[in-house]
Amino acid sequence: MEFTAQQLADLLGGEVEGNPNTTVNKLAKIEEGEPRSIAFLANEKYTEYIYTTDASIVIVNKSFKIEKPLKNGCTLIRVQDARIGFSKLLDAYNQNNLAKTGIHPQAFIAETARLGEHVYAGAFSYIGENVHIGNNVEIFPNSYIGDNAKIGDNTVLKAGAKIYTNCEIGASCMLHSGVVIGSDGFGFTPNKENDYQKVPHTGNVVVEDHVEIGANTTIDRATLGSTIIRKGVKLDNLIQIAHNVEIGENTVIAAQTGVAGSAKIGRDCMIGGQVGIAGHVTIADGVKIQAQSGINRSIEQKGAVVQGSPAFSINEFRRSYVIFKKLPKLKQIIDKIEKELSSLKQMSL
Repeated sequence: MEFTAQQLADLLGGEVEGNPNTTVNKLAKIEEGEPRSIAFLANEKYTEYIYTTDASIVIVNKSFKIEKPLKNGCTLIRVQDARIGFSKLLDAYNQNNLAKTGIHPQAFIAETARLGEHVYAGAFSYIGENVHIGNNVEIFPNSYIGDNAKIGDNTVLKAGAKIYTNCEIGASCMLHSGVVIGSDGFGFTPNKENDYQKVPHTGNVVVEDHVEIGANTTIDRATLGSTIIRKGVKLDNLIQIAHNVEIGENTVIAAQTGVAGSAKIGRDCMIGGQVGIAGHVTIADGVKIQAQSGINRSIEQKGAVVQGSPAFSINEFRRSYVIFKKLPKLKQIIDKIEKELSSLKQMSL
């Protein structure tokens, strides 16, 4: 499809500088721009490309100043934040090109399930008894939705996503391929036969609105009550969230992080990749945890930044790391001093 600069400016709430009738039909990086493509400039490191790009339209910040002529009369769309503006454009592009509706004949839908308007259910998807699905939900092939589950409006389940019985997914969520919501937690109790007795998990998982969950991430159901993922949380691929965990609003967690049972993570936290969080700890709002850190006790200070395993203040960690790197040299110095002291003692005898 083709769009004019004015149509795109109206969509983004921006202002056209140049020809409002310039048309584009594709997206491009600014350094790889082609005629009839639209690109964006948000990073100062790429400023040079705006004077050489062949893109017909470029989205820029309102504060951007032109220092020399643009190539081929390139049209600009000025917005408050070019990165956010281009992100909105990508979202609109996806909705226009990737949105699906209709029930595939090879999808299974239980008679007691209730589906909203404009629902898409792909081939071999399974929708169980008493499931409630909102409007404009997309369920891609090979997905599974267990009995009594609930899914809010405008949520997307990519191919192979699994929602177990009684779990709840909010509105405008995105669950990527291989996501498992509501599997049993890792709960076993040793018995007198020196074996392990499985602890039943009878709770569920509640995922609130505007949550995105990356591919092959798993969230375990609660033993009792609910494992809760609050509004606006973003989880990367390959994350393990254990039973009865609660993650606060707008917290983001990078790949390969593991959160053990009953941990409570505050809102607006940022957690790097390969972080390990022990069970039953509490992490305050706004905490930042650097990659590969280990959290074995609660972090009570709001906005704290920590690193290491076990983790402590990032400033202390950096000072300690400077010393750690010098340990081999320091060991040589200590060995030399000990040798000299030993020689002095022998001389004094």
